[in-house]
Amino acid sequence: MAVSTSPETPIPVGEVSRLIGGWIDRLGAVWVEGQITQLSRRPGAGVVFLTLRDPSHDISLRVTCYRQVFDKVADVISEGARVVVHAKPEWYAPRGQLSLRAAEIRPVGVGELLARLEQLKKSLAAEGLFAADRKKPLPFLPQLIGLVCGRASAAERDVLENARHRWPAVRFEVRNVPVQGVHAVPQVIAAVQELDALPEVDVIIVARGGGSVEDLLPFSDEQLVRAVSAAVTPVVSAIGHEPDTPLLDLVADLRASTPTDAAKKVVPDVGEELARVQQLRERALRAVEGFLQREQRGLAAALQRPCMERPQRMVEEREEQVTALVERGRRTLGHLLDRADSELTHTLARVVALSPRATLERGYAVLQKADGAAVRSPGEVDAGEELRARVSAGEFRVRVGGVQGAVSDPE
Repeated sequence: MAVSTSPETPIPVGEVSRLIGGWIDRLGAVWVEGQITQLSRRPGAGVVFLTLRDPSHDISLRVTCYRQVFDKVADVISEGARVVVHAKPEWYAPRGQLSLRAAEIRPVGVGELLARLEQLKKSLAAEGLFAADRKKPLPFLPQLIGLVCGRASAAERDVLENARHRWPAVRFEVRNVPVQGVHAVPQVIAAVQELDALPEVDVIIVARGGGSVEDLLPFSDEQLVRAVSAAVTPVVSAIGHEPDTPLLDLVADLRASTPTDAAKKVVPDVGEELARVQQLRERALRAVEGFLQREQRGLAAALQRPCMERPQRMVEEREEQVTALVERGRRTLGHLLDRADSELTHTLARVVALSPRATLERGYAVLQKADGAAVRSPGEVDAGEELRARVSAGEFRVRVGGVQGAVSDPE
C-alpha cells in the first residue's frame, strides 16, 4: 500500500518492515526452480537451511524447510543439484530478510532436464539461432585466439599445447572461468563478451572437458546461447566429448568434438601448410613446364612446315603461276589480235572490191549532173548540158553534144 510520508513525517524502519511483511504475507505459494549452492543441516535442528540460485543470473534466495520435508529427498540431492521447490515467500522483519518456506522439494531428474533442453532447443531453432546462414567463417590463420576455459584445466592445456605445436607463433588471450556450477553461466557469458569486444581477437574457443549431463548444463543455458549468437567474433564450441551435444554446439560457428579437435580446426599445421605450399609450387612448376613444352612442340612443328622452312617458296610458286598467266594472256591477246587483223583484212578486201573507186580504176567513169546526181540513162541529159565526169585519177567537165551519146572534149 502507498504510504504518505515526508521529511517532516517519516515512518520508522520497523513500520516499513511491517508493511513489507504484510504485503509478502498476502502472496501465495509458488513453484521455484534453481540450483542448491549451500546446504546447512545442523544435527538435532528441526529446520534445514538452503540457498537456491538461478544458474543464469547472479541471484540467490534463502530457503528454509522443516527437517521432515528435507528428509524425503536427503538421499538424492546435495549441493549443486537442481531442484523444484514448492514454497511460500516469508519476510523476517527483525533482519529485513526475504526467504522461502518450502513445503515440498523435488529433484530435477536427467530425463526432465533433457526434455526441457529439447523444448528450449526447438524454441531457439524456431528463432533461427541455429541456422547455417548465421555461421561466420573462421580466419585461415588467426593471430590472436580468445580461450574461455576452466583454470588449470585439461581443456586449457590441450588447446594451448596442440595449437602451439601446430603453429608456434599463435597467441592466446585466456579467460579462466568456472565451467560448472552456479557461477558458470554468468562468468562464461562475461568472458565471451569481453573477448568479443577486443578487435584484435580473431576467434573465440569455449572449451571444457567431459562430464555428466548436469555438469554440462551451463553450456545449454539460454542466456549463454543468445550471447554467443550475438557475438561478432566467430565462436568455436569444444565442450565435452564426441557424444556430448550442448546447445552451445548448435549456435557456435564451428563445433569441435574435443578441445584438442578445436585446436586442430582453428590453427593450421605449419608443417602441413609448408608441405601444401611445396606441393602447389611443384604443381605450378609442372604446369608451366608442360605449357612450355607444348608450345615448343607446336613451334617446332610450325617451323618444319614448308612455308616456314622456305618462306620464299610460296612467292616463287605464285611467281610461276603469274608468269604462266601473263604468257597465257599474251597468247590469248595475240590470237585475238591476229584473228581481228585477219578479219579486218578480209573485210577491207571486200570493201575495196565493192568500192566504186575500184570500178573507176578499171577504166570506168561516173557522170554527175550539176546537183551531184549520177547519170544512169541518156534520156536523163539534154544536149549542151554540162556534166562532171569522175574517173579514178580525178574528175573533169564534159558537155553533151548534139549527137545523142556523143561527148565533147574536155575543157
